[in-house]
Amino acid sequence: MEVTMSFDILWFAFHILIFPGLLFIVVMGVLLMGINNKMVARMQNRVGPPILQPWYDFLKCCGKETIIPRRAQKFVFIGAPILGFAVLITAALFIPFGGSSVLSSTGDIVVILYLLTFCSVMSIVGAAASGSPYAGVGLSREMVAMIAYELPFVLVLLAVGKLAGSDSAQGVTFSLATITEWQTAHLPVICHISMIPAAIAMLFVIPCEIGMHPFDIAEAETELCEGTLTEYSGAPLGVYKLTHCVKVYVMTALFTALFMGGITTGMVVVDVLIKILVCLVVTFLSMTLPHAVCARFKVEQVFKFYWTFVSALALISLVLVWIGL
Repeated sequence: MEVTMSFDILWFAFHILIFPGLLFIVVMGVLLMGINNKMVARMQNRVGPPILQPWYDFLKCCGKETIIPRRAQKFVFIGAPILGFAVLITAALFIPFGGSSVLSSTGDIVVILYLLTFCSVMSIVGAAASGSPYAGVGLSREMVAMIAYELPFVLVLLAVGKLAGSDSAQGVTFSLATITEWQTAHLPVICHISMIPAAIAMLFVIPCEIGMHPFDIAEAETELCEGTLTEYSGAPLGVYKLTHCVKVYVMTALFTALFMGGITTGMVVVDVLIKILVCLVVTFLSMTLPHAVCARFKVEQVFKFYWTFVSALALISLVLVWIGL
């Protein structure tokens, strides 16, 4: 009995720390970000940085001095990036990858939405604690971006939950495990014509949630000197950069689970490789392509774009699913 309990504890610790936990999440985030940067460079006829450049940047930041502004709230200023990173890792543990998720509940979609929002709020809190006027402008833009993409994001989640929960007594589900099982029994969500607009909307939500060009209005290096990160340096800046990479994995893996979660071969290794390939394709469509061909949106353009075009796409899918088409 004690041996079995010890083995269960070690197995759970392996899932939390190694696969599909902390180590796997960080490695995937760094690789996806590095590959994205490399593909953007190639599309613009540049050599581009090494694929592991995000990891090199993190190590470089960790080796530099942390300078805290005189007017900053020290505890909040240092704690915000650490808490944001921890919350994002927790959100990633709810997403099934290569079989099952580490954490699960009947409403894990709601939990993931809350944790992603909390992570963005931490960047706002850190910027406010710095006392910098540039960071103040950046945090106001971050709030506008959050208000812009949250509406279509919620509509997409509702559409997927309504479709996957159509066979249940409640008529809707917010469990990723249930959504994955439904896709295994039927077809992947993306194969349903009524859900194609929601999939397109989700592809638009991903870069704004991550803060990638052309929707990086909060940082906007050419305008705001890094925006919310203006006063950060050293290890806290490195943690923010690493959080940025991890969010790439979280959003692409979430898209895979929501729209292509039913793809399985019965072999864990093959399933993981397929999911990684899908994440790469999603990264290219949602981040690389817009970055390479689009100029940065203005603040008011981002708000208008997401509350009209992107929200309309998600709402179309929700209405079609609701009436049973």
